[in-house]
Amino acid sequence: MGRCTPLLVLFVLLAACKPAEQAVAPVTTPVGTGIVTTGPAQPPVLTSGVVVTKEELKLSFKIAGIIRKIAVQEGDAVRAGQQLAALELVEVDAQVEQARQLAAKADRNLARSIKLRDEKVISEEELEGLRTQAAVSRASVRATEFNRNYSTIVAIRDGIVLRKLVEEREFAQPGQAILVLGPRDGGFIVRAGLADREIVRLRLGDPATITMDAFPGQTLSGRLSVLPAAADRATGLFEVEVAVDPGALKLVSGLVARLRIDPALAAATTLPYVPIAAVIEADGQRAAVFVLQAGKARRRPVRVAFIGPTSVAIAEGLKAGETVVTDGALYLEDGDEVRVVAPASPAS
Repeated sequence: MGRCTPLLVLFVLLAACKPAEQAVAPVTTPVGTGIVTTGPAQPPVLTSGVVVTKEELKLSFKIAGIIRKIAVQEGDAVRAGQQLAALELVEVDAQVEQARQLAAKADRNLARSIKLRDEKVISEEELEGLRTQAAVSRASVRATEFNRNYSTIVAIRDGIVLRKLVEEREFAQPGQAILVLGPRDGGFIVRAGLADREIVRLRLGDPATITMDAFPGQTLSGRLSVLPAAADRATGLFEVEVAVDPGALKLVSGLVARLRIDPALAAATTLPYVPIAAVIEADGQRAAVFVLQAGKARRRPVRVAFIGPTSVAIAEGLKAGETVVTDGALYLEDGDEVRVVAPASPAS
């Protein structure tokens, strides 16, 4: 028994020298948060288009010919009745003169035939044939004179020359656009092509917002003003028009614009919206978020309805007013204690 005493003393001494265990402080993760809001149950229609004037006129000649003169340049202001372009009229004038001579001859033949009929020299049937020839000749005169009148392009209203599409001495086909004339007072629209799945969600008057690289930081408002009933045969797209309020901006035809059209019908029902940074582990329509509850991050599965530019619409799993983790969500586990380092911002 006496031999065990030194060992017992040694154990006591070693226990006295061991440092006291300290309590482990809980670890909190700094995070940013967002507020779940509500929004339309359908996504906005996003597309690009081109700014044009509302009442653009494509001016052309009715007949083919060599262009003798184009009297205006792009950007020129024109007045109603002003001659803008003309074809070489040598051939056209010859056709008019030929038609007039043939008509005069037909009238003389008809006058002689009436006298001969009175004298019973020719039959009534022959006289009717000559009357028909005279009528056809006079119609030919009217047709050639009509073509001559449309061998020049005259401004039918005051306006601005937006585009000149050909040059003098070029050969123009019938109906080929020569000049594009726009109104002086603007009246701008954005024209864009939409797919069938987008066009069915829109109605006339739906609100739109317009942004352009030409005016960074500027946003214009507009309304859907033209909603076609049929698609373009060449592209298969539905060409819509959005009337633009330019405000103080000086718009010009040809600017590229980005359109956001909000379907009015989509506001009839709503869905919860979360900031896009809050959504993690996305796989198709399945995803997850961390909801802030009593200082802890609770993982919650959700079903995604659609994704917008800055937020995600949630079909199932959340309700408006809840707080979700945004910054730092990728580094959390279910039940982690968190510390909010920035005020919560609502989903836009």
